[in-house]
Amino acid sequence: MKKIIGSTLIGTGLVAAALSLSATANAESAAITIGQLEAQGFDVKLDRVGSAPLSQCEVTDVRNPRERTELVRVGGRGDRDFIPVIVKRTITVSLDCSR
Repeated sequence: MKKIIGSTLIGTGLVAAALSLSATANAESAAITIGQLEAQGFDVKLDRVGSAPLSQCEVTDVRNPRERTELVRVGGRGDRDFIPVIVKRTITVSLDCSR
């Protein structure tokens, strides 16, 4: 039961972090926002409107944070203790590059 609650709390924290980042993302450049997310371990997916260079793009949304976890056994062969380990993190950043 602890493992399920722990995974839920991790997911909730992940969404909260992404939402707080999206509030400040409009004030920053797209490159900085993308760099910050990559530094946090995210594989950043972009969707953009327009063809301007990244330096002229404005972040309009940060959404869909997802984590893929796998359960890993801790202890010896006879132990039944598992912990969730994050193996992949993705997030989507929407850009307006129409200027």
